[in-house]
Amino acid sequence: MSQVIETTDVEVPVRTAYNQWTQFEEFPKFLSYVDSVTQQDDTHEHWKVTIAGVTREFDTVITEQIPDDRIAWTSTGGEVDHAGVVTFHKLSDTSSRVAVQIDWDPEGLLEKAGAALSVPDRAVAGSLKNFKDFLEARGSEDGAWRGSVES
Repeated sequence: MSQVIETTDVEVPVRTAYNQWTQFEEFPKFLSYVDSVTQQDDTHEHWKVTIAGVTREFDTVITEQIPDDRIAWTSTGGEVDHAGVVTFHKLSDTSSRVAVQIDWDPEGLLEKAGAALSVPDRAVAGSLKNFKDFLEARGSEDGAWRGSVES
């Protein structure tokens, strides 16, 4: 099992950062490795991602969602076996920290080599920087889902 843990500080209130993160279909705008996300319902998504030239598709289910605090998910089918959580931390009234943890099983020689060379870590770190830049440039979210999901 491989693990990626990355954080970024964003100059927006935690509510704004959380609200934007709930807009899964907008992820390709700032997450460089995400080709598309199709929201099937409040808790199910279909993903297509490309990392280091390898494209994978998979489904996820949100297992826990607490507004302004955390969103946890796990894969349910497809080519990637993983689980993760993103947490939101208030630093001040106008800034927040976003922390992402992803646990996954690399498959095949290429993915195992990529994991050993920290390719996924750099992809997630770069994507969090893009999220920060995207949100700070806008100053506001372009949608929100404020519902809760409990496991």
